[in-house]
Amino acid sequence: MKRGIGGCAALAAASALLFVPQAASAATADETTDIQVIGINDFHGRIEANPGNGVAGAASLVGAVRQFESENPNTLFVSAGDNIGASTFTSFIQQDEPTMESLALGGLDVGVVGNHEFDQGYADLTDRVQPFYQQFSAEEGYGQDLTLGANVYMAGTQDPALSEYAIREVDGVRVGFIGTITADTRTLVSPAGISEIEFGDQVEAANRVAAEIADQVDVTVLLTHSGAEVSGDDAATCDEIANEQTEFGALVRDASPEIDAILSGHTHQAYPCTIQDRPILQTGSYGANMSLLDIAVDTATKELVSVNASLVPLVDEEAEELLFPAAEDIQAVVDAAVAFAAVQGNEPVGQISADILRGGEVPGDDRGVESPMNNLVADVYLWSTTEYAKYGGEPADLALMNAGGLRDDLLYASSEVGEGDGVVTYAEAAAVQPFANTLTTSELTGADIEQILEEQWQPGEDRPKLQLGISEGFTYEYIDEAEPGEHVQSMTLNGEALDPAATYTVTTNSFVSAGGDGFTGFNNGPARDSGLIDLETTVDYFAAHDVVDPAPLGRAAVYEEAEPTPDPTPSEEPTPAPSEEPTAAPSEEPTAAPSEEPTAAPSEEPTAAPSEDPTAAPSAGPTEAPLAPTGGDVTWGLGFGAAALMAAGIVLAARTRSRKA
Repeated sequence: MKRGIGGCAALAAASALLFVPQAASAATADETTDIQVIGINDFHGRIEANPGNGVAGAASLVGAVRQFESENPNTLFVSAGDNIGASTFTSFIQQDEPTMESLALGGLDVGVVGNHEFDQGYADLTDRVQPFYQQFSAEEGYGQDLTLGANVYMAGTQDPALSEYAIREVDGVRVGFIGTITADTRTLVSPAGISEIEFGDQVEAANRVAAEIADQVDVTVLLTHSGAEVSGDDAATCDEIANEQTEFGALVRDASPEIDAILSGHTHQAYPCTIQDRPILQTGSYGANMSLLDIAVDTATKELVSVNASLVPLVDEEAEELLFPAAEDIQAVVDAAVAFAAVQGNEPVGQISADILRGGEVPGDDRGVESPMNNLVADVYLWSTTEYAKYGGEPADLALMNAGGLRDDLLYASSEVGEGDGVVTYAEAAAVQPFANTLTTSELTGADIEQILEEQWQPGEDRPKLQLGISEGFTYEYIDEAEPGEHVQSMTLNGEALDPAATYTVTTNSFVSAGGDGFTGFNNGPARDSGLIDLETTVDYFAAHDVVDPAPLGRAAVYEEAEPTPDPTPSEEPTPAPSEEPTAAPSEEPTAAPSEEPTAAPSEEPTAAPSEDPTAAPSAGPTEAPLAPTGGDVTWGLGFGAAALMAAGIVLAARTRSRKA
């Protein structure tokens, strides 16, 4: 399909083009045929305009294409995949038919299949999606040309499962488009839905087809639903992309020289680069930008003269304004879809047992506290990446959910539409998570998880704490009033302490895994898109559970320091009670004079043996006054007593020396 567009006027209207020249023009304007290729990627059914969030909407997107077309008829409109899937409720509720209609009526010429085009399986793509597109064009094979896939084969063969390329002739110049898709698609959608097909190497497929069509085309553009992991328009970013050790990095380096430009997608990054003299672009996502290739071909020889590449913004996010007017016919399609969704939104999807609320005295006012809603959504995320039949990746260990991603509560009481108490409708489920984020899984260490939990505390910000919802089986203890990096005191998974060095699979949404809300710890490991959209998985979670209860609180618990071990309680009688009688009755008179060395160790025997005869024998008879001794008796008595005392002293001295020795 051919269109006319004018680049110069539209660029001025956009007011911000990032041109990255590939080569200086070697011919004058009169000697060249000038062609424009306008590209999008990862539109994901964002048909309603939301300029404050960088979404132009289908009507403004087509309006921009037509404005370019009005200046230069030699224009082609192409897509690098994921036009549908992971869509907002307005498109999702009609299986993305409003999105496909908007793009087809808007003149989409060629596209590559994205992983989300396989959300409902290969058969759905070939039996529903391709025929739906086809009804908007009389050109044979139009539906297949919007879902190219050169590296998609029938299982066990090298037989193409999809069209590999499409050729469009513009003012005598033949432009060939090759489509490839990330081989990771096999893990991004339900295995049951793609059992008939396989995904091969992109480089091999792209180069094989480029060689095959070389003599049929003058210019070759590769549309790949695969992309770099970084955004930016500076030389450092482009160097990083050129050296990326990824599937896309290999494609950038090893793609055949016959491929003149690469328009990419899948990773939702924005970069206008030139690598190995070849433009490499991605627009971001959701219609925030368009990619633009300005191609000059020698009119006489049909040799490529130059390719200039840029990104064209469609939205002024700061002013919250659209930069291009809406196409009226496309706006009519969008308005009809909005009206239909309003009715279908009243359809029931599940049952709850009680109110399920966000945090705060007024639910939703406080994102810094644990809430039943936040924990429930984390439970949904974990279920979606473990038990869900549509999930094709490795089972996750735990899931985290940001409070800012929750925009409504689920109330038990019936709403005014009369669905009944406890009934959850499509519209109510969609209002909780209105952003249509995809679920991602990341391989993170226990230390990474601790970092993410620490990042809940954001002092100096308008919201100094952003509490994460956490899934069942994971718990942690924290101290609010702590130094940065010291809030988290413990973490356990299914009763076992998290190992800081071990690796765990963590599920969250695409906003958080990209570092949104300041959770940069997710950047420590690359996020893998599960191919699942949050609203769809939530609806299916309700279908799988008869009644859904509010998730309990307490998974995040305030740390309570253990009570110190008390000292032994002293007994009421710390010292032995004295015996009622003295241990030994004191002698009526001291046996001997106190020792001159009181510090000596007590002897095992009494300090001094009692004299063999008492100093004075007690009287044996009745008390009578003794007779006065004669002088001779006294003298002999004194002498005998002195001798006895001297003998006792000698014995004591000998014993003392013996003990000291």
